[in-house]
This record gives sequence, structure tokens and C-alpha cells, in this order.
Amino acid sequence: MSWHVWLAFFGASWVISLSPGAGAIASMSSGLAVGLRRGYWNILGLQLGLLLQIGIVAAGVGAILANSTAAFSIIKWLGVAYLVYLGVRQWRSAPSEITTDSEAARRSGPMMMVRGFLVNASNPKAVVFMLAVLPQFLDPNAPLVPQYLIIAATMCAVDVVVMTGYTGLAARVLRLMRSPKQQRITNRVFAGLFFGAAGFLSSIGRAAA
Repeated sequence: MSWHVWLAFFGASWVISLSPGAGAIASMSSGLAVGLRRGYWNILGLQLGLLLQIGIVAAGVGAILANSTAAFSIIKWLGVAYLVYLGVRQWRSAPSEITTDSEAARRSGPMMMVRGFLVNASNPKAVVFMLAVLPQFLDPNAPLVPQYLIIAATMCAVDVVVMTGYTGLAARVLRLMRSPKQQRITNRVFAGLFFGAAGFLSSIGRAAA
């Protein structure tokens, strides 16, 4: 993976991690219930689930990319369509209230880690998202395993930072986002990020190198 492709993926990783989803909700709930220090158990579990998702995609996509330009194009445009769909859904998402999870305060650290793992591992939409995004940054003419290792390390590092932010600042952020109007603005900002990511992916060629 070339340096400029990694930088592009690094930027995409921030968009992916910052976009609201099950992991962000789990992190905010943990932050409200047990604070940042214990909330790291949940963050660790989320990363284990993320690694599982990347492994699933890596096991099934490498051979397709290496041997079929048509398959790459299909995956690319399905990915663009999926990102647009997520953007539309985020734009139309109704305001909702995130409350503290009173049971989380009674969970042990390992139990919180398992819960975080299950949040990501049991989310099939996240695997589809990975399938849409990751191939765009791979060079099928180079060894795929080192590229996936770089991708996994980059995504997990970024996600730890983002989930730490969601966890540590949950209470303060939620106080500023309780009104329906403020939540609608937030939803539309993230919808714009999805639309921007779709436009970016549509411009990337097969080799991405």
C-alpha cells in the first residue's frame, strides 16, 4: 500500500468511525454508566469485533479482486450505492434519546468487553460496509495480507481514539444534543459525510495506487 493511498484510507477511517452507529451508541452508554476508565473494556471489545469483520472481508474478497476487474467494478458501485443509502437514511433519521444503561454499571470488565465485541460482531451491515469500502484501497497486484494488516491496524487505532472520545465526552455532548432540532442538524451533518464518501469512492480506480 503506497503512502498516499494509506493517507486516503486514514481519512476514510475517521469518517467511518465518527459516523454514528451501534459502536458509538455502546460507547456513549458505557461512558454515561461507568465512566471512561471502565469504558475502555467496551472499547476493547468493539475492536475485537472490528478485527473479526475485517477478517471476514479479507477471507472472501482477496481472490475476487485479484482475478476480476468486473467484480471490482460491481463491488465499487454497490459500495457507492450503499453509502448513498446510508446518507439518505441518516438524513431522514428521527431524533432519538440516548439514555444511560443502568445494568452496565453492574457488569464486570470482561463482561463489558464481550458486550462490546457482540455489538460489532453481530452487525451484518458493518460487514457490508467493510466490503463496500476496503477493496477501494487495495492493490490486487501486491500481496494482500500485509495490506489488510495495515488496514486493520489503522482502523483499530482510529476507532480507539474516536470511541474514547464518545465515551469520555458522552455526558457533556448529550446535554448539548437533547433537543430534536440539534439532533436533526447532527444527523444531517453525518449524512453529508456519507454522501461525500460516496463521491470519493466513485472516483477511485481499481488499482488505487
